[in-house]
Amino acid sequence: MNRRLALKQLALAAGGLALIPSCDFSEEKVLAAYDELQITESQQKLLQKLVDTIIPKTDLKGATELGVHDFVLVMANDCMSAEEQKQFLSGLKGFDDYTKKTFGTRFTKMDNAEAEKNVNAILEGKPTSNGELASQYFLQTTKKYTIQGYLNSEYVMTALMPFQLVPGPEFNGKKEIVPGEKVNING
Repeated sequence: MNRRLALKQLALAAGGLALIPSCDFSEEKVLAAYDELQITESQQKLLQKLVDTIIPKTDLKGATELGVHDFVLVMANDCMSAEEQKQFLSGLKGFDDYTKKTFGTRFTKMDNAEAEKNVNAILEGKPTSNGELASQYFLQTTKKYTIQGYLNSEYVMTALMPFQLVPGPEFNGKKEIVPGEKVNING
């Protein structure tokens, strides 16, 4: 046998074997925007519905309109440790199945009132299994980042609570706050 031919074939076979683990044969496309997180489109839609359940659209814009679900994913990708990311992804991947097992309906198929009730039940409950623990961690993290992303959005900072570095002559430090009144942090 020719040694040169054998070495070429061995190198080609080794290169092919090295590439096999990076091949994903699933039908769902993975979003490439996140370095550390492997998120599929269906998982992003689930997160979008969850974010919309946490801060729904009323007379004000909802969290989905402001793209808060992308903020949640960016924060999870950039600000979490590898262990936290693993736990977050575990909760995200199992959340739809967990809600089907626990409440009889997948989260993505629930209407808004039912979804809100079930999210609150998961957040208030005591986790007894790994699935519950992962779902609860995922929900708590998502809720935290949803609120942070919404309150720091351009819409909230300019339209709802316009910021002035130095209060002008209209500043009133003794103004009483009425529940339901539009908040303006400048008085």
